[in-house]
Amino acid sequence: MARAFRYLYLGVPLGARVLADAGHPPAVACFGPLDLPGRRWARRALGRDSLLLGLPNLADPGVQKVLASARLDAIVSFFWPKKIPPEVLALAPGWGTHPSLLPRWRGPDPYFWTIRSGDPETGVSLFELAEAYDTGAVVAQRRVPVAEDETAWSLARKLDRPALSLLRELVAQLAAGERPSALAQDEAAVTEAPEPSPEDLGVDWKDDAEAIVRLVRAAFPLGASVRLGDEDADLVAASLCDETPPLGLRPSEAWRTEDGAWAVRCGTGAITLDAVADPDGEPVDLDTWLARDR
Repeated sequence: MARAFRYLYLGVPLGARVLADAGHPPAVACFGPLDLPGRRWARRALGRDSLLLGLPNLADPGVQKVLASARLDAIVSFFWPKKIPPEVLALAPGWGTHPSLLPRWRGPDPYFWTIRSGDPETGVSLFELAEAYDTGAVVAQRRVPVAEDETAWSLARKLDRPALSLLRELVAQLAAGERPSALAQDEAAVTEAPEPSPEDLGVDWKDDAEAIVRLVRAAFPLGASVRLGDEDADLVAASLCDETPPLGLRPSEAWRTEDGAWAVRCGTGAITLDAVADPDGEPVDLDTWLARDR
């Protein structure tokens, strides 16, 4: 009788659940971050057949010894939050998903850079794990259009389903004894997607209005940093303003539109300030924010 396919799952509980429901529970599962939902389900549904390690330090020799003893056939990663050490990658071939069309937007925050740059299309990539982040050969991709009102939050949710579909297909193929072919990434086409810095998140009112609206959507739900009067604020929703700014108004200066909204002159055009974050992080209109207790 052939030995059952055994793989290590690294990532959020949702991915392990999808794979288990498809008939391929992991032999070993590590989940992270620890505050994501699904861990109770994992203990109940996978506890008998899978070794659950929580969020271990994969660089720990003791953990590596446990993983080596599991006789793994593959490693599958789905939003694992930490670097996978080479000692673990050496245990079995590995695959992971990334929420961009690699080699475009390698790095931890492709959602932000996709929207800020105005990409009309993005997608997910299934790729071979390598020691350097997001550099492995690409097995498959799914393309997804970026909506005009897309935010980083909505894009992340939109890309979950195609990413999980790729994982399901991969594990089914591996369990059947087949290894998928892959194509090396074009290094000349690489763009990086680092965590945005405070400077990246700051609004420059001399920019074009469309670029500022994209920045606000890219920074959602935390918001883009703006200066309103003498105070700092997080702008969480903005839209293009159809009204022509009053004569003599300079970039960063605001006025009331005919319908009573607040608008700000930009380098080109103007935007309406639709919502800013209150002290609890909840979106409120600007009048409510200005009237708050300080």
